[in-house]
Amino acid sequence: MAGTTHTVTNQTPPLAQYDVFTADRALTEAVERHLDPSLRDEGLSELSALGHTSGSAQVQEWGAQANENPPRLRTHDRYGHRIDEVDFHPAWHRLLGKGVSAGLTGAWARPGGHVRRAAGFVVWSQVEAGNGCPLSMTHAAVPALRADPALAAEWEPRLTSAVYDRALRPAHEKSGVLFGMGMTEKQGGSDVRANTTSARPLAEDGTYELTGHKWFCSAPMSDAFLVLAQAPGGLTCFLVPRVLEDGSRNVFLIQRLKDKLGNRSNASSEVEFAGTWARRVGDEGGGVRTIIGMVAATRLDCVLGSAGLMRQAVAQAVHHCTYREAFGGKLVDKPLMRNVLADLALESEAATTLALRLAAACDDGSERERALLRIAVPAAKYWVTKRCAPLAVEAAECLGGNGYVEESGMPRLVRESPLNSVWEGAGNVQALDVLRALNRDPQVLDAYLGEVGRARGADHRLDGAIKDLLAELADLEGAEGRARRLVERLALVLQGSLLVRYAPPQVADAFCAARLGGDGGAAFGTLPHTLDLATVVERARPEV
Repeated sequence: MAGTTHTVTNQTPPLAQYDVFTADRALTEAVERHLDPSLRDEGLSELSALGHTSGSAQVQEWGAQANENPPRLRTHDRYGHRIDEVDFHPAWHRLLGKGVSAGLTGAWARPGGHVRRAAGFVVWSQVEAGNGCPLSMTHAAVPALRADPALAAEWEPRLTSAVYDRALRPAHEKSGVLFGMGMTEKQGGSDVRANTTSARPLAEDGTYELTGHKWFCSAPMSDAFLVLAQAPGGLTCFLVPRVLEDGSRNVFLIQRLKDKLGNRSNASSEVEFAGTWARRVGDEGGGVRTIIGMVAATRLDCVLGSAGLMRQAVAQAVHHCTYREAFGGKLVDKPLMRNVLADLALESEAATTLALRLAAACDDGSERERALLRIAVPAAKYWVTKRCAPLAVEAAECLGGNGYVEESGMPRLVRESPLNSVWEGAGNVQALDVLRALNRDPQVLDAYLGEVGRARGADHRLDGAIKDLLAELADLEGAEGRARRLVERLALVLQGSLLVRYAPPQVADAFCAARLGGDGGAAFGTLPHTLDLATVVERARPEV
């Protein structure tokens, strides 16, 4: 018979069985804002369906199972034949199948596709971030393949399909495929021009034989990969299928899987090419130019993934504090905790608002919007992904010791939080890309200033921040040493301008005060106490 000491009281109920999408006001409002009215009802309906799936206890359990049972490499079968396969827990396949069927690889195939997919990616990232890697690369492979219209016509319908087919067989026999990517090598890292993998032309036009080693090859169970290698004409992009058209396996030797801090459910590998068959994508020597479209798309997914992770961390923290009592009242009603929660909520909403604005620019496709993306994507990738880790740690602290326990789910968010800052070019790479864009193309600054200028006159702190930014931008000589500071200000001003235009006054006021007006500290929870923080927190509270 249980003793009275085992009575359970003052515990927060699980944040489950709810619609992850509609519970996120900032996200739903962004979708309503950026989707054409003719697409709005359909888009909101499909995203709500994904939100219900994401919030279900069953799917949340799949996320936990996928992380508790990481993939295993099988280099050989029982007879000693080389097979180079990766085994995943069934939960991984269920999650990946749900993501594909939800259209998370199909943005290019439908109207308003980027906004709809971006919102879905934010929602789905809150369940389990690891399966977002193959979803992201499959989505992002499309613009790179379009450098070769014949290849694009062959592969794009498979890439954008809503069918998940895990079988390793020739791509032409499959209704849907996944793509991976292999660019970095151990001697070069982000400096892909230092790659040494070689590509020898074969008799058939456009085909090559690859020899070399890739230090990071993401999602090695995929059907095909975009890789960079040195052809006679210079660094070139290639398509490497796992299975050749005749059904035989291509030479794709998986040497090991990386043992990573987070993202445990996803396989990241080292691979060896030794006489590996490949098809050229784009021109010889144009590898970076060809692959840049894929890189831009995956960088935006880094922003979306971090926004999703931040939202889930904030939702968990606010949910916990709404129910948990201490010192005679609910934690959410304590002024100091309210300040912390409001500060976290501001960071999350700013990230989501910026990410969806960039997705809308992808749908627009005009020259001006493309110019904006050239500066805003690396700036957002730099800033949003860097804010993810401190936010996740602070949100976990809101749960006290409970947030340090695996069962809470918060440690998984904390381990995942630095990933997007590292993937697809770490912070310095993004900062330098912003400087490069500013120096090479005057249109990018015009597009940026035109965007933030839409909010001019609405908040004096934003106006002052724009003025100070213009002063910094006036002198880019020797700017590399201060590139991080400059890119941080670019991102903050852009976030502030969007919140002033679109967010409730309480949110915009608090953001401008703390992030642009200097009335905030280095840690979360240092907002001016005179602000309407209760409204900010209530806006962030997920309704279950």
